[in-house]
Amino acid sequence: MARRWPTLLWLPLARRYDELTMPEALPVFDFWKLHGTGNDFVVVEPRQLDADWPAVARAVCDRHFGVGADGLILVMPSDVADRRMAIYNADGSDGVMCGNGVRCFVKFLHDRGVVPAGDGPVTIETGVGVLQAMTTLDGDGKVARVRVAMGVPALEPAALGVQIEQAAPVLDLPLKAANEALSLTLVSMGNPHAVQFIDGPPADYELARIGPAVERHGLFANRTNFEVVRVVDRSTVEMRVWERGVGETLACGSGACAAAVASRLHGRVDDRVEVRLPGGSLNIEWDGSGEASLEGPAAFVFASRWGEPTEGVTA
Repeated sequence: MARRWPTLLWLPLARRYDELTMPEALPVFDFWKLHGTGNDFVVVEPRQLDADWPAVARAVCDRHFGVGADGLILVMPSDVADRRMAIYNADGSDGVMCGNGVRCFVKFLHDRGVVPAGDGPVTIETGVGVLQAMTTLDGDGKVARVRVAMGVPALEPAALGVQIEQAAPVLDLPLKAANEALSLTLVSMGNPHAVQFIDGPPADYELARIGPAVERHGLFANRTNFEVVRVVDRSTVEMRVWERGVGETLACGSGACAAAVASRLHGRVDDRVEVRLPGGSLNIEWDGSGEASLEGPAAFVFASRWGEPTEGVTA
């Protein structure tokens, strides 16, 4: 006779499933899953613009009860660019800006035929302004890599929501978090980043313990992303990242820019830097004063439909 588990053991799991995946009025939509160096996103061109997208993001991004992703990206109309990118973190908060997300966004626009193929730049309206991106295609005419002009890094503490009496750039800000004494360099790429240089391998750093404490430290009014960086040589750094609203991810494009900018501010690297992350490498250029650029891969994973059977959904 089959054993029946006590009903009470299943109630918390059932309740969590209902909360994450079955809230009322979740829209039905087709989506693409894409990633940039392992930083993965669900990308949607929605027909229903007034949905509760933070709730959708929490449900869709959950890795046990949803599709699983670091963020939800919406492809929206724009009056000033080819399209507008809205992004929500896995916890439903506004992502504002995301370098890896922009590359995935551009691949979606090109490979789906949303924007015409051509040699000119793709323009993207984001929470920090209009960005331009150039594509590199593979043998099948699909986007393989994207180079994004990420804007001029903001180094004033106020740009990160930090209220301190210290002039920019902030290079060695002492901070205690999770009983650790840190020395942070602050960089905004349209979203806040706190960079900690370390001597040992980033793989050995206790990021899961220290990252949440830095993200939610009272110094940062809007929370912060936290990068631990080891400089290998003048053209190479290694990095891990704890992203606000997500946790540790395999890569972060704006974080890679922040790591390169912080390293350049300290005089430890040159203008061109390879940033090595758990999900792969990104190439960053910054001359110390102008715009930073980010270049790296964007990859298609699969296409499907949220909310009903997937018959007829194609890439």
